[in-house]
Order: sequence, then C-alpha cells, then structure tokens
Amino acid sequence: MKLNLGCGHERLAGYLNVDKFAEPELRVDLEVFPWPWASDSVDEVRLHHVLEHLGQSSEVYLGVMKELYRVCRADARIAITVPHPRHDDFLIDPTHVRPILAQSFQLFSKRKCLDWQARGISNTPLALYLGVDFEVERVAQTPDPQWVAQLQAGKVTLAELEVMAQQINNVLKQTDVTLRVVK
Repeated sequence: MKLNLGCGHERLAGYLNVDKFAEPELRVDLEVFPWPWASDSVDEVRLHHVLEHLGQSSEVYLGVMKELYRVCRADARIAITVPHPRHDDFLIDPTHVRPILAQSFQLFSKRKCLDWQARGISNTPLALYLGVDFEVERVAQTPDPQWVAQLQAGKVTLAELEVMAQQINNVLKQTDVTLRVVK
C-alpha cells in the first residue's frame, strides 16, 4: 500500500489519497490516533507540504512519528517535502504549526541516538524513547528562485549560498527528505 497523506487536491494514481479536508479517497484526521491502517501494512508514504501542519504540541507530533513507524513495513520509504522554516512560504501561513528541519529527523534514528549517547552528546534520543527507527536516506534543499538565478549568473557560489541560508530568510524555499523505516 502507498499513502499520499494530506493530499489536499493533489490526488495521485497508485496511492490511497488521504486528507482531513477536500475530497480524498479516505478522510482521516492525522492528529487522531491510532490511524486506520494495520501495523506493517504500508510500503511508501508521501507527505507533500503536510508535516508542518501537524503536531502543534510535541505530544501530537511525536504521535504522528510513532504512527508512521507503526503502519510502515521494514524498509518502507517516507518522502517528506516541507517549506523551509526561514522562508516566507512557511512564515505567512497561520496553519503552519511546526518548523521542520532535515536534521531533526536524526533524533528518530536509533543508530544516531546510540552514537550520541556513547559520545556523551545531549541530543534527545527520541528513537529510543519512542521505540521508532528511521534513517535519513536523502536530503535536498531547494533555493528560492531569486537565489537560483544569482547562482546561475555566477553572482554567488554554492558555499556562499549555504552560509546565507543559515543567516537570512528566503534563501532556501523548501526541504525534501526521504526516510527509510528500520525494523
């Protein structure tokens, strides 16, 4: 089974299109647990501009991550696209309740959490606390079109763009992350 969670009006062939609103194939509030799918029944999940709308409270956000883990089979892939939290696309929408940075998904990796513990690093070992395990397979950052043009014109380098992305708004437009479920 492949899930397109929070599909809105973007229904995809080959996926079960799920949303709380609009006209999905299945209407589900992703902040209410448990989700209606059996454990270990999902091969692929797509969350395209959805995760930033879920889990205003930490309890609900962590519940979403636990449900993703529960319903996915071993080696399932979860494709996540979110607006970068320092871009106006994130900042202007009052329904965006949680900034998502790619690095935060490392907190849900048992391998990373155990390594941090062994080295005395104080990151919160969410994978160990929650009994979940996701490995980050891919991260891609999409620059805002104005910066793509500057980069292509040779007015800034990629290294300069990376530094600016840490310091100013509207450099990175969105982030794409692919997680692999480890069971």
